Amino acid sequence: MMPELLRAGIALAAVVVLILAFGAVMRRFGHGPATRAGKRLAVTESLSLDARRRLVIVRHDGREHLLLLGPAGDLVVERGPLPPETP
Repeated sequence: MMPELLRAGIALAAVVVLILAFGAVMRRFGHGPATRAGKRLAVTESLSLDARRRLVIVRHDGREHLLLLGPAGDLVVERGPLPPETP
């Protein structure tokens, strides 16, 4: 009985190590969330109002939008100004 449990534990540990190694390789070659250059979309800030609703500030192309996210649907509360034109 003990050798079977030991073998299962070693197999589980090996799978976890493989998953972590794969994640490290993906981040190293630029596929991780923090390493993408030139991102156009980002969540600037988030505030939980209650267990089901959340206010989120989303930035894209120099504009910020305030969104109310909840189970009944999503609502744009405020749209930010357009970014200045570049010549």
